[in-house]
Amino acid sequence: MSKYVLDHHLKGEGERLALMSELLDPMHRRHIDSLDIVRPGARTLEVGCGNGSISAWLAERVSPGGKAVAVDLDLSLIEVRAPNLDLRQGNIVAGPVERGTFDLVTARAVLHHVPDAESAITNLVASLRPGGGLLLIEPDFLPVSVAEPQEVRAFWDGWLAWSCERGVDYHIGRALAPRLAALGLTQIRGSAETAIYNGGSRWADYWMQTITELRDELIGSGKLNDAMVDTFLRYCADSNWWTQTIAFTVVHGRAPRA
Repeated sequence: MSKYVLDHHLKGEGERLALMSELLDPMHRRHIDSLDIVRPGARTLEVGCGNGSISAWLAERVSPGGKAVAVDLDLSLIEVRAPNLDLRQGNIVAGPVERGTFDLVTARAVLHHVPDAESAITNLVASLRPGGGLLLIEPDFLPVSVAEPQEVRAFWDGWLAWSCERGVDYHIGRALAPRLAALGLTQIRGSAETAIYNGGSRWADYWMQTITELRDELIGSGKLNDAMVDTFLRYCADSNWWTQTIAFTVVHGRAPRA
């Protein structure tokens, strides 16, 4: 797996992950609940667990008698602990965490960073027990193709050119359903959700934090310049500016029963 664009050693990464949890955990929990899988005694797996907020919630839901396994390349920003929360450092591209074991396997905003997403998805599927459910949440940056005004769209064009060069696939969301079908999953369903937000909002804060952390790399890539970044940050601070960025694509399916 290539180096993660937003490494945990970055100065503001803990704060950024906390904000991401605030913005995305409610959606993630809602979709997990809709599968009606997680109950006392169940075994769950979250890959790319970040700060561990979803895995800690799963640990509560599977008690008593169950176990929540949380896997990440770097566990240094996880502060939550629970008796039935099993934290493991690992790389899903290398193989299944435990073959044929879990009632629920989930990953959020992970696969778009993985150059070999095919192997990662294959290993996620292989970790399911017969009848278990897989829930994936990944971005599709389709909304930025119509972002306004033009200078904002120019920023996103530069961002996507930089990310493509770094091996980040910000359109992977639309490819999830056929990939799961090819691996034999059934009952495949999905939806896409995009937040409409304005400058000064929590979503604008997320982008300001992210872009500030990555600014030197973005400028150094040649895909963006200081003026483009500064212009976008000004819009993010303007409460009169409204936009949308990511269509978070949620896809789930079931492993065939034995």
